[in-house]
Amino acid sequence: MNSEIKLIALDLDGTVLNSEKEIPQENIDAIQAARAKGIHVVITTGRPLVAIEHFLKTLDMTGFDDFSITFNGGLVQRNTGEIMSKKPFSMAEAQDLKEMTMALGMPCDILSEQYVYMTKSARESLYPQLNKLLTFRKKELVDLPEDLVINKIVSCTDGDFLDTQIPKIPAEYFEKYSIFKSQARLVEFMPKGINKAFGLSQLIKLLDLKPENVMAMGDEENDLSMISWAGYGVAMGNAVPAVKEAARIVSELTNEEFAVADVIKRYVL
Repeated sequence: MNSEIKLIALDLDGTVLNSEKEIPQENIDAIQAARAKGIHVVITTGRPLVAIEHFLKTLDMTGFDDFSITFNGGLVQRNTGEIMSKKPFSMAEAQDLKEMTMALGMPCDILSEQYVYMTKSARESLYPQLNKLLTFRKKELVDLPEDLVINKIVSCTDGDFLDTQIPKIPAEYFEKYSIFKSQARLVEFMPKGINKAFGLSQLIKLLDLKPENVMAMGDEENDLSMISWAGYGVAMGNAVPAVKEAARIVSELTNEEFAVADVIKRYVL
């Protein structure tokens, strides 16, 4: 066992989950074996806590001493729901992003902890297809409460269309916000400086750990920050090239081949 690793941070889609959006038993067994050794296992995801609760139950990680990084680092939470750290959008920032996406013909969905508010756009949002566990409501920004906590904004539509529109986003927006693709059909907008590495940096302060004590596994652009930051950054065999390039360890296996279980067995157990 590598005694330096005290926390394993795991992305969900394309990492822990297979193509059926399930956690294979091989991954469950390896995760439980690591936890039995006293190692923290933390889900790091763009989703809200409500959309990962069934995965946490499957992993038996619903206690007071279990944590998740949700909204790509915007929230650090105990899996009981208690928020340890948060950094949301202001309503003015949300309006700014709504106007920009509207100008580019991109859908704009506003996420709070409880709901996804689907605003009017020239193209239909495909986000309900991508995440069936969330609760969607059609509503405009002007109709939302001023004190609503806005954790994330997304644009979800045809991947080819996104690829043509993302380069048209004015450079100033990349300076004001964190913008990245997390899936072929999904681009995500976060407050500046908020990413999975930020969330993990807040959590390890609470746990009295250091980045070198963290193993982080992922496959997509929104995992890049934590894989570069962690002492042991791990790319799945199915990871995008930028993630593989940044990783300290690149698995020869994909998420379909239980790469998470293999890496835990090799480097942690």
